[in-house]
Amino acid sequence: MRYYPVNLDIQNQNCLVVGGGSVGTRKVSTLLACGARVSVITLQVSPILKDLFNKQIIQLKQRPYESADLGGVFLVIGATNNKALNYSIYNDAIKLNMLCNIADQPEFCNFILPAIVNRGDLILAISTSGKSPAFAKKLRKDLEKQFGPEYTEFLSLMGKIRKKLLAQEHEPEAHKTLFEQLIAKGLLQMIKENRKIEIDLLLIDTFGPGFEIKDLNKEISE
Repeated sequence: MRYYPVNLDIQNQNCLVVGGGSVGTRKVSTLLACGARVSVITLQVSPILKDLFNKQIIQLKQRPYESADLGGVFLVIGATNNKALNYSIYNDAIKLNMLCNIADQPEFCNFILPAIVNRGDLILAISTSGKSPAFAKKLRKDLEKQFGPEYTEFLSLMGKIRKKLLAQEHEPEAHKTLFEQLIAKGLLQMIKENRKIEIDLLLIDTFGPGFEIKDLNKEISE
């Protein structure tokens, strides 16, 4: 199977998880982190899911799955240990041209979930196309060591700079070279080592006055 890599915007989309054990709980957590509206259908409910329901963060129906449950759903994730039920979920979803993932059963999926390294706006996705989840997990751990929290700060700063330039009606292509200069001159390493004075000097040298860290942070907060 050759998969087509894609990042989905599921902000405020209705997503359904069938199954409320440890796997289903992990799937719910990931969906919530991406801004989805999450519903769960399950007979057994984990304490975490129960707490999320009590806090009105998710919808919860403690009963068996029914085909009608897919009405108005953007994507569905099956997280049960019942293969016949998983197939029913997948079959119902395919009939509706819906995105469907069944945990640990790639034959019942029209998309698969990669292992993820998340550093703020930096998302690294690792997939073995379902051939070896264990190896994908190892690669994720290796990359987590390589890509530290400085990448979160770096992308946040780059985003603030870009926003200010666009507000000044700069064309995106016009400042592409300037961003490349920041990278080439070691901005990421400066952030990692917390060399704020050098960062400000580099920003002023590249963009001019008004692009110091304090000025960029001030504009974002206003």
